[in-house]
Amino acid sequence: MHLWGGPENVSASADDVGMGNGVGAAAAMEDVRASFAALTALTAKDAALASAGASGAAGDGVDVLRRAYEIRLERMHVTRKLQAQLSALQARDASDAVDLQHAMTPPDAPLHERTYTEISTVEEIAGILTISSGAASAFVAQSRLVCALPPVMDALSAGSLTWQQAKIFADETEALEHTAAVAVVEHFLDPDAPNPARGCPAAELVPARLRAKVRGWRERRHPESIEKRHRKSVADRRVEYTPDRDGMAWISAYLPADTAQAIWNRTTAIARGLQAPGEHRTLPQRKADVLANQLLTHRTPAHQEDTGTGIATATAAAFTTEPGKVPTPRTEVLVTVPVFALLGLTDEPAELDGYGPIPASMARKLLANGAESFRRVLVDPSDGTPLEIGRTSYRLTKAMKKALQLRDGKCTFPGCNNNSLDNETDHLQAWQHGGTTGISNLAQLCPKHHHLKHNSRWTPTPATKNEPPGWTSPTGRHYQAEQADKEPTYWPPGCLPSNTSPFEDALLQVLSG
Repeated sequence: MHLWGGPENVSASADDVGMGNGVGAAAAMEDVRASFAALTALTAKDAALASAGASGAAGDGVDVLRRAYEIRLERMHVTRKLQAQLSALQARDASDAVDLQHAMTPPDAPLHERTYTEISTVEEIAGILTISSGAASAFVAQSRLVCALPPVMDALSAGSLTWQQAKIFADETEALEHTAAVAVVEHFLDPDAPNPARGCPAAELVPARLRAKVRGWRERRHPESIEKRHRKSVADRRVEYTPDRDGMAWISAYLPADTAQAIWNRTTAIARGLQAPGEHRTLPQRKADVLANQLLTHRTPAHQEDTGTGIATATAAAFTTEPGKVPTPRTEVLVTVPVFALLGLTDEPAELDGYGPIPASMARKLLANGAESFRRVLVDPSDGTPLEIGRTSYRLTKAMKKALQLRDGKCTFPGCNNNSLDNETDHLQAWQHGGTTGISNLAQLCPKHHHLKHNSRWTPTPATKNEPPGWTSPTGRHYQAEQADKEPTYWPPGCLPSNTSPFEDALLQVLSG
């Protein structure tokens, strides 16, 4: 149970809490009325179109079906905006309810009375929203975090940010000091910020992509370094079992990122290798079968047979419990490492393709131990561009593929999270139509969206050497490229960008092996 108030703020007056937010609520209601009016107008247009189509009065130049289709897309857009605006009102009311309850509680009330007052408020909200008390407690906590971030609340009230997106900003900034939290939010939501986010606006990112970008950016502003937090989290590694319906269940594991990525890549590689003309299982089904087979039938030299049951059991000595000590897959994954972090001069986070920020020590361990599936990418500290992709590959096709992996990071289609391992390289302008085989005319696409591109009117916009393409839908809606939002690298003390000789010497040493 959350204790949101303390003795210092339970005596706040009504003007300081909910009653003082009446002006904000009134302005929010005006936005709600405007959205509702737009929704009503679209519904009226749809009814008029249906009536005209039924009577034959629509006219020869009107495509009734296409216009009806467009109206439904427009109406979904307005409904999304209206839902966000109503979520802002609900979040403000939940936060205000707690503040008002604090204001009504005497300043000298004992702790247990204040605690049960808060519990009562949460239970009241749970009953009104028809949710559990735990869900209501989480909702109130999230509402208060969102209300404490004015840029997020403003965007939510305007309908440009959904409640799910707003919760991501609240979750990812919860552990930061208020100033740092606001700076992270402004980076993504304020185009006039000193260093605004590039590429696709935050409001247009699906939740998973938004969380990845916000999490990566806030790593540098966390009060504890990623190294320290990782050491704490490793102690919490575990496996969980959750029964499900229809005779099914879930097995999940909380592991260090490199271990989890290695398991996932190995499972994917084996499952892809099982594809054959007579194979009827889908790729997800094969992955599940591969994982079960690996866990239940794997043998080690130290195994013992239980002749009574026929079940093989391994001795404890046959297994290692040290994180990351698992077989490395043969598939290739990029590890983007700032050069100073690779040299151990800084603890700046590295980037694990398909996961996100990892501690520099983890990247150094992967690369120093010669993990065959992890391809090193050195990053220039002056501008963040790649200096070198591996040291053994010189063929153009491989180098271009690695460059695309680094530039795109995932399938470039809007909202798709398919990472580099599963993607295909596609010519944005077809070869037979004059397209060239160059980075600016290539992009990563997962098989699904690769087929969609060639079988629909979804079209990519031009890419560049450093930016992936955006996309235009069949109805003309444009989606900006979800470009990686990288921050300039850290420089170790005493090594300034203008003084490059120490860096050049160290870099030459690394590149020469």
